[in-house]
Amino acid sequence: MSLRQIDPKQRGFLIVNSHPTGSAETVERMWERIPARTDGSAPVVLILGHSAGYGLATLLTGLRQHGIRGIGVAYEGAETERRTATAGWYRTAAAARLVEETGGDFLFVNTDAFSDEAKAEVLDLVEERFGRVDHLIYSLAAPRRTDPATGTVHHSVIKPLGQPYQAPALDFSQAAPSVTGIRLEPATEAEALDTVQVMGGADWQLWVRALAARSLLAERFTTAALTYIGSELTAPVYRQGTIGAAKQHLENTAGELNETVLAGAQRAFTVVAGAAVTQASSAIPSIALYTAFLRTVLGDGLRTTAQQAEDLWDQLTGTTPLVTDEQGRIRLDGWELDPKVQDRVRELWADPHAGLARSSEGAAWFMAQLRELYGWGLDGVDYGRPDETTVSWPVPAPRDGTDVRVLACGKGVSAQHG
Repeated sequence: MSLRQIDPKQRGFLIVNSHPTGSAETVERMWERIPARTDGSAPVVLILGHSAGYGLATLLTGLRQHGIRGIGVAYEGAETERRTATAGWYRTAAAARLVEETGGDFLFVNTDAFSDEAKAEVLDLVEERFGRVDHLIYSLAAPRRTDPATGTVHHSVIKPLGQPYQAPALDFSQAAPSVTGIRLEPATEAEALDTVQVMGGADWQLWVRALAARSLLAERFTTAALTYIGSELTAPVYRQGTIGAAKQHLENTAGELNETVLAGAQRAFTVVAGAAVTQASSAIPSIALYTAFLRTVLGDGLRTTAQQAEDLWDQLTGTTPLVTDEQGRIRLDGWELDPKVQDRVRELWADPHAGLARSSEGAAWFMAQLRELYGWGLDGVDYGRPDETTVSWPVPAPRDGTDVRVLACGKGVSAQHG
């Protein structure tokens, strides 16, 4: 047990500590906002990247509305003498409590999903506890990846391709947000290839092939990998940059899986989500300003990650028809790319200083959302009192009276059920 007085350590968009109670509260509040319903299907689901962003929303929505069973995988840091555990660690503990309270059967593993050891360990759990997998959700976001075949460590970069990128950006380094200018030099060929190795479809394909090799794919198995297209305003640094090249590789991988590994009713999709404030998106230059403007235009009409996850689950489970575009991608971003919405965002972007003056609430909303990702700034949480920072990774309730704890993938991290 470790009671600590914690204060946020923040520099611009970088927040290096998290608040345990606040992080748990973000999970509980998202849960309460998801309409409770169930179709009784209880599919077996493997979620890679369950602890943040769209992965977390997909987990909670799947539990709340479809009674999903299965395993979530994340790579989160435990508490140290100098820092709290990561927000994703505390969020996972909160999600596990919800699973327990609702009588669910969902396990949580903390390990490097890119490694062969992690794949073997997780698939052992799948085979022992659940049998075949109905849905695999791929929502991993990481700055680096070690290729399990070569041992090469690839680092991703956020850069344009071909020519420099200059654009306005949101600056939170002062008391009040302001507009600054950024300039990024184009990526080298090596940097672009490395980014594809980290953020493209290589690891996704390895997971699907590993499941297939062990006959763990259900007859109507589907797998969905999260991607983003976004606006023409941010395209030079996103869709036309190194990240976009990686996302294109992800989309190409879906086609390769459908033509090779998967058969019959089994399908692989990429899912184009709409804009959201996530730990990953906040690191991309200009995205904060664009999202603040989008919030100004849409207000509460900006769809949350949970609302988008609800649409995704309804399509994957057949509750609503599956709607894909000409490239076979599931589209959840129509609300963002509506021409009328983009016209209004473009007006603000044309004069970003004046646009920010009109979007002060949008900018404040963005930073509040970012802080909430780490458990800060939530009404009703007492940040003036010490909080318990030592929170265990979820330990499973044995299903048949046996001890089902497992050791984790050679990383010295406890990979246990939730």
